[in-house]
Amino acid sequence: MRIVLALLMVLGLVVAPGAAVNAAPVTQAREHKVGYDKYSLTVDGERIMVWSGEFHYFRLPSPELWRDVLEKIRAAGFTGVSLYFHWGYHSPAPGVYDFSGVRDVERLLRMTEELGLYVIARPGPYINAETTGGGFPAWLKNVDGRARSSDPGYTAAYREWLGRINPILARHQVTRGGSVIAYNAENEYGANVDPLYMEQLQEKARADGIDVPIVHNNCCNGDLPNWSSGQGAVQIPGVDDYPQSFNCPDPGTWGTWGEGVTRRLRDDAPVYAAEYQAGAIDLNNAGYEKCRELTGPDYMKVYYKSNAIGSGATMFGYYMLYGGTSWGWLPQPNDVYTSYDYGAAITESRGLTTKYDEFKRQGYFMTTVAPLRKTDPAAAPKPSDPAVFTQARSNPDTRTQFVLVRHTDRRASSDLSTTVDWATPDGNYSVPVRVNGRDAKILVAGYDLGGQRLVWSNSEILTHVTVDGRDVAILYGREGEQGSTVLRYSSAPDVRVLEGDVRSSFDGKDLRLDYTHSGLARVLVSGGGRPPMLLLLGTDETAARFWRMDTGAGPVLVRGTSVVRDAKMAGDKLVLRADTDAPGDVEVFAPARRLVVGGKHVETRRTPSGSLLGALPGPRAVTLPALSDWRYRAEPPAFGDTGWTVADKTTTASPIKPKTLPVLYSDDYGYHHGNVWYRGDFTAEGTEKTVSLNAITGKGGSYLVWLNGRYLGSALGGTQADSEAPVNRDPGRGDFPVPEGLLAKGKPARLSVLVTNMGHNDDWTADDTRFKQPRGLFGAVIGDAKVSWQIRGARANDVERGPLNTGGLYGEREGWHLPGGHGRWDRPPATTGPGVSWYRTDFRFDAPRDQDVSVALRFGERAGKYRVFVFVNGWNMGQYVNGGPQRDFVLPAGVLKTANSLSLAVVSTESGPGAPVPVSLVQLGNHRTGPR
Repeated sequence: MRIVLALLMVLGLVVAPGAAVNAAPVTQAREHKVGYDKYSLTVDGERIMVWSGEFHYFRLPSPELWRDVLEKIRAAGFTGVSLYFHWGYHSPAPGVYDFSGVRDVERLLRMTEELGLYVIARPGPYINAETTGGGFPAWLKNVDGRARSSDPGYTAAYREWLGRINPILARHQVTRGGSVIAYNAENEYGANVDPLYMEQLQEKARADGIDVPIVHNNCCNGDLPNWSSGQGAVQIPGVDDYPQSFNCPDPGTWGTWGEGVTRRLRDDAPVYAAEYQAGAIDLNNAGYEKCRELTGPDYMKVYYKSNAIGSGATMFGYYMLYGGTSWGWLPQPNDVYTSYDYGAAITESRGLTTKYDEFKRQGYFMTTVAPLRKTDPAAAPKPSDPAVFTQARSNPDTRTQFVLVRHTDRRASSDLSTTVDWATPDGNYSVPVRVNGRDAKILVAGYDLGGQRLVWSNSEILTHVTVDGRDVAILYGREGEQGSTVLRYSSAPDVRVLEGDVRSSFDGKDLRLDYTHSGLARVLVSGGGRPPMLLLLGTDETAARFWRMDTGAGPVLVRGTSVVRDAKMAGDKLVLRADTDAPGDVEVFAPARRLVVGGKHVETRRTPSGSLLGALPGPRAVTLPALSDWRYRAEPPAFGDTGWTVADKTTTASPIKPKTLPVLYSDDYGYHHGNVWYRGDFTAEGTEKTVSLNAITGKGGSYLVWLNGRYLGSALGGTQADSEAPVNRDPGRGDFPVPEGLLAKGKPARLSVLVTNMGHNDDWTADDTRFKQPRGLFGAVIGDAKVSWQIRGARANDVERGPLNTGGLYGEREGWHLPGGHGRWDRPPATTGPGVSWYRTDFRFDAPRDQDVSVALRFGERAGKYRVFVFVNGWNMGQYVNGGPQRDFVLPAGVLKTANSLSLAVVSTESGPGAPVPVSLVQLGNHRTGPR
C-alpha cells in the first residue's frame, strides 16, 4: 500500500502533506472573456443561456461512464453541468489529497471541455448533497473551531482543501480555454452565518486564480443574508427552491413549499435558479419511482416554464439530472440509503425517462430561441376565461414576445379552452389556447425563425435548424390539442401537406396553418419571398424522438434513435454515434447523401421531406449468469490480535462528551467509516448482572454484543445526542443481562461489540453539535468492573477505491472482499448464528462490445434481521437492509468486468440458515451503442 501511495505521489496524483498541487495543464485553447449584466452571462460579448443540471462524479465510480452521462446531458439540450467537488472523497487524512482514478477531476473537466459543456464548479467546502458529513472529511470532526465559520482551526483546514482544488478549477476556466464558467462559494449558507467566512472564501478563490463570476445558491434563510449585498456578497446570488418538497408517497402533492418562481436578488446580475428541484430525496422510503412521479413532466412544465417567463431567469441548475449511487460509506445517515437515484431524469442505471424527454423539449427551446436570453416584463395578452393565467416577457431589441399560459390555480386538473387577445409585434390577434390541467405553455410571437417570420403560434417551439438553405422547424403540443401557426409572407407561398391533416389559408400577408396535434404532420412551404421551410408538427411524444446536434457544417436533426451522442459531417456523409434500444427507423435532416451510424454504413432513401431514412438494428439479447457455487467464511467476534488500538483517551474535541470514560468514539482513534469492533477486557467479580451500553451510530445503525464469546443481543444505535433540544444523555441504550455462571470471580473476561455506524451528520445548521456528533460507543458499564478497551476499524486508505470504500470488519481488513478471496473458503453451513458471515462466488459477464447493458444485483425475500454489505471486485456497492426500501443495487461498468468476484458480508442479529441471502443479477437496460 505504501509503495503504491509513494508512486502516486511521484506521479502527482496523490498530494502529500504540505505539497503544492501541480496538476496536468489543460490543452491550450482559445481564452474567452466572461461577463454578465442583469439579463445573462456573456462569453466574448455573446449572451448565453446556462441551462445546466447536477451530476455527482463521486456517485459513479467509473470514469468510463462519466462520459456516457455527460453525453446524455448534452443530448437533451443542456449547455452546462453543475459539479460538486467532495472534500472528504479526496482527503483520507489531514494534508493528504488524492486526485487519481475515480477521483481524477482533471479527467472529468477535460470531458466537459471536449463535449462543449459549461461547468458551474461547486467545491464547497461544504456541499451537503446528502453525503456523509455533507462533504466534509471525517477527520475534520477532530479539528478545533466551528465548521463553516472563520474560526482559525476550520479556516486552516478548508484553506488546505481549496488550495488543492481551486488551482485545478482555475486552469479549467472558460477564461483560460476551459469549461468552468462560474464558481459557487459555499452551499446553502443561510443558518448561523459568518459574513467574514464568506468573504474569506472568495478572497481565497481569487488568490488561487478564480476569475470567473462567483455565485451562491441561497436557501431557506428567512431574514438572514442572501449574499446579494454587504460583507460576503457574491457577484451573482442564486436561489434554491424545492416547491414539491419530498413527499414521494403522494405524487398528487402540488407546490407544498410555495409558488417556486425564482426571484431576482441583484439588479445588476442575471436571475439564477441555482439549485432547482428536479427530483426528491426518498424520505419516506416510497421508492424513487414515486419521487419521479412527484417531480414528473407536468410539474416540470408548470414550474420550469414559470421560472423562464415569471422571472426571466437565464441561469439554471437542476438538482439532480443524474443521481447515481451512494456506494461505500458515501450516504449521510438521516435521509438516504445506497441508491441516490433521486427520481432524476436519468436513472441510477443511466436510463432515460419521460422527465428526460421534458427536459429535452424545454432545453432545445431555451437554447435555440436566442431572444430569450434578454427579456423584460411585458403586458400579457388577456384571456377570455379568468381561470387561465397569462404572463409575458419581450426582448427589447427584437421585440419577440414570450407568453406563459397556465391555469390560474396551479392545482387545477380541468382542461380549459379559451382565447387571448394578443397584441403581437406584427398586429393584433385573437388566439385560441388550450391548457390541460397541470400544464403550461410558452407561446412565441414576432420571432425570426431562421429565414421565416413567425407571427404567432399556439403550439410550442421545440427547435429549428437550417439545412442546405431550407429551414426545418419542429412545433408540438399535447396529443389531441388544436394548433394554429401564423407565418408572414410578402406574397402567397406554395403550401404542400406531405403528411397529416393540416389546413392552410392566406389573407395577403399571413399564412395560417390549422391542425390537430396527432402523430407527426409535415408541411412544406416555399415561395412567398422567403427561403423554403419544412414545418414538422408533432405531439409531446413525437417531439421527444428528435435529437439536435451541432456539426462543423451546421446543426442537424435526427429522429428515431434512443439517444444521439455525437454527429459530424465527413464529406457527403453524416457520421453519428447513437444508441438504439430496439430495431427501428432512423431519419436525418442534414446536408448529407450518406449516413454512417456506429461506424457502419446505413442504407437510406430520400424522403419527400428531403430527409434520409434508413433502419437500424436493436441490441442483441443478453443472458445473465446465475449466481451459484457459494463459499463461506465466518468472522468470530473481535477476531484476531493485530490492528487493535488502545482506547484510553479521557478528552475529546467533540462538543458532545461521553457518558463514561474512556472516550470510545471511533473518530478519536482515526476510524472514520463503517463497522468498528471493540473489545473490553476486565477481571470479573462474578456478581455482574447487566452490561449497559450506549452507542451513537446515526439513523439505521446498530450494535451487537458478546461476552466471553456468548452472544447477548443487539440494539439500535442513537440518532441524536446534543444536536436537538432537549439534550439526550442516553442515546442508543442497550441493557444486556449477563447469563448465570458466565463470569467467575477473579477470572479474565472479554466484552466484544460490533458497531455499525451509518455515516456522519451533515452540517446544515453550521453547528458543531450536529456535524461533530460522535460515532461509536457513547457509554459502557459492566457493574463496577474497570475495563481496558481496544478498538479496531478500517485499515489505511484503499488507494484505488478511496477512503469511503471499507470499514473495520475483520474480513475487510484481511481482504476477503477483494478478488482472489485471500485464504480458504468452505461450503456454507446448515445454519449460522448471530454475527458476521461472509459469502463469495465468481461469475462472468459477457456482453457484446457494441452494447451497453445495465446490470443490478437484486435481493430476494428471506425472513430475519440482517444487513448485507455488497462487494463486487472489491468495490463496496452498497448496504442492503432486510425490509428496507432498496432491493436492486446497480453495478456500473468499470466496477463490473468480464470476470467478477462477488462477496457478501452478512451481519445478522439472530440465527438463520447458512445459505447466502438470495440474490440474482438482473438487466435494467440494453442498448446498442457505437464506438467512441
